[in-house]
Amino acid sequence: MQEKLTFTSDGLKLAAVLHIPDNRQPGRKLPAFIVCHGFVGSKDESHAQIQAEMLEAFGYVALRFDFRSCGESEGERAQVRCFDQVADAKNALTFLAGREEVDPKRIGITGHSFGAAVSVYTAGVDDRFACCLSSCGWGNGERKFRGQHPTPDSWNKFIDILEKGRKHKQETGESLWMSRFDAVPIPEPLRKNLSPKAIMEIPVETAWSMYNFRADDVIANIAPRPLLLFHTANDIITPTVESIRMFERAGQPTELMLVDTTAHFPLAPNDAPRTKVMIKGWLDKFFPSPLGGAS
Repeated sequence: MQEKLTFTSDGLKLAAVLHIPDNRQPGRKLPAFIVCHGFVGSKDESHAQIQAEMLEAFGYVALRFDFRSCGESEGERAQVRCFDQVADAKNALTFLAGREEVDPKRIGITGHSFGAAVSVYTAGVDDRFACCLSSCGWGNGERKFRGQHPTPDSWNKFIDILEKGRKHKQETGESLWMSRFDAVPIPEPLRKNLSPKAIMEIPVETAWSMYNFRADDVIANIAPRPLLLFHTANDIITPTVESIRMFERAGQPTELMLVDTTAHFPLAPNDAPRTKVMIKGWLDKFFPSPLGGAS
């Protein structure tokens, strides 16, 4: 069952969809997940929707939502800041904990790509989250961007855009806008995996916010709550090494799974039958649902 709803974060109305397993008995409280979408993406027609539907099938309540300034949520369009998204994820947990279908002590957080970085950071600073599942995330914004712009020419072009944006903001008070692909390059054949509702231009301030965001700094705080770092083994969008570096900083129990599959989109249709089984195996051990659910 899916229910469209809204909740409030810092005075803004955020759009969400709540997934509840059909076989839940009345009065039964289930473990749940907050699901965070990726870079200026959407809760709909996206990896976030695939994740939420997967978790519902596995026997969890799942809340996917649009961060402020994205999708159907309030906020100035595309003016995304990492710590605003952390606040939105915390407020999503507060809302979800009040639902009668949910065990408030067993709410995890998950996300893909940028949403995974936000998930790791949020779990690291808010111990109400009972577990964290990161999909193709990153732990250090500067390191991530250097991996995404690996040649001197591409790095200099990226930094030049950021510096021009900083100067433009100082001089005019207005944002300078850039293509999302100048910030996070995605090869043309892989762009079909983006939500059709994703934003295509961002203010330079969004890229600066990501540059300075470091889930690495707080990931160790998640232990002893369970953490899964799931990443495609040859990720040409968010470098695979990001999850390896996070694993090195994490406490236990943490598992690192590097999967040879579609670059950056491990739940793409051709790979989902295998990758879902791997994720479910981890959940069954570290954060099981009493409903069991399908594989």
